[in-house]
Amino acid sequence: MASNYGLITRSQALDLGVSPGAIRALLVHEWVVVRRGVYAERDLWESLDPYRGRPRLQTRAALLNMTRGWVLSHDSSAHQQGLDILAPAKPFVHITLPGHTNAWTKAGVKHHLAGFEPDQVVTVDGLACLDLARTCCDIARERGLTHGVPVMDAAMRRGVPRSALVAASAPMSFWPGITQVRHSIELADPGAESIAESLGRLLVSELGIGSVETQFPVRLDDRVVRCDLRVGCHVFEVDGHVKYRSTQDGGLAQRPEDVIWEEKRRERLIRAEGLGVSRVLWEDLWEPKRSAAKRRLRAEYDVTVARFGADLPDHLAQFAQEMRGRRSA
Repeated sequence: MASNYGLITRSQALDLGVSPGAIRALLVHEWVVVRRGVYAERDLWESLDPYRGRPRLQTRAALLNMTRGWVLSHDSSAHQQGLDILAPAKPFVHITLPGHTNAWTKAGVKHHLAGFEPDQVVTVDGLACLDLARTCCDIARERGLTHGVPVMDAAMRRGVPRSALVAASAPMSFWPGITQVRHSIELADPGAESIAESLGRLLVSELGIGSVETQFPVRLDDRVVRCDLRVGCHVFEVDGHVKYRSTQDGGLAQRPEDVIWEEKRRERLIRAEGLGVSRVLWEDLWEPKRSAAKRRLRAEYDVTVARFGADLPDHLAQFAQEMRGRRSA
């Protein structure tokens, strides 16, 4: 098991002299079923996070009984390459084989037939995967903007240029979902620092109030802070529970009360610069709360316009331009 990424098949265990009764006993406390006929140590499984670590192990478990010729694609490729994705409602192991565009699902594995070039295949920790640009296009084609934009934002943060995404999408001109791929590429922005910020940007874009800038810099006292999203004189901060949860409970905060207090102080200083502020929560991104959140955000933006106008003050625009110049230098 140690030499096989913590996995063992039922056949392997039987070949090593472990009886069926012993396997059943091990599954009570020491092993877990990763997929039918493939086991892992319970301690290993429980140490893995459910968003990347466990899917990667499930992928390896699925591949143990497959013939060669496949490459990892879609979500499985993203997990293997450490690329952040929005988890689907129903996860699968994804593999792709060369062929005319088609797909079918069997035993938790989604098999795709699709063309790809040899130089689009990369090997990561011993497994062949379609590269990041192709992986992003496949996810956008499979599940649309809500999944496509966040994964493309993440890929661009990793250094994948927009031109590579365009090149990866070029052979897909007549494939199902290509319109969603092209729209995702157009909307992708590496300034989004998380999936929540990517989805928040899509939400704000739907308000119809103008183009959305990411990571807008503002000088507050002796430091520079970056607001998640900005339109005109209004900024939108996207908040997730993990920011307020203590590190003991799996969050990022040493002292949650300090995080909340600092956030209030920062918001007060931002408003003093002539900017309105809205806060977007994870639950605001989804129905049934999404529609109400859009009405609230639009109303808050309108209050800002009535108070400060629609155009950014000169001192804020000039400072932001200076900071953008420093980052690109």
